[in-house]
Amino acid sequence: MTVRELDGAAAPPMTNGELAFEAPWQGRVFAMANALCDAGAFQWSEFQSALIDEIAAHETDHGAPYAYYERFQAALEALLTRKGVIDLSALNVRSEAYRHRPHGHDHDH
Repeated sequence: MTVRELDGAAAPPMTNGELAFEAPWQGRVFAMANALCDAGAFQWSEFQSALIDEIAAHETDHGAPYAYYERFQAALEALLTRKGVIDLSALNVRSEAYRHRPHGHDHDH
């Protein structure tokens, strides 16, 4: 997988020149975007535009700081929906089901 660059308004959080993820899901959504691009689901420039638009819309609507990877995920979902790769309502149903699973559900402790 090729990790592509994002700069300007779409630049991700960095620490000492490395991508900074506060939670595991953030790294996963970043990797999914790169893998889907590698698989030909979209061009990286399309994703960059979707992310810039998502950030701008959030700033316009809320006027408050945004959580980068929440906007990143929203941009990915919007782009994949526009391109017919996913059905957003089906994704929302699935996401809600995962949200209600108990912590540690998939780990033997």
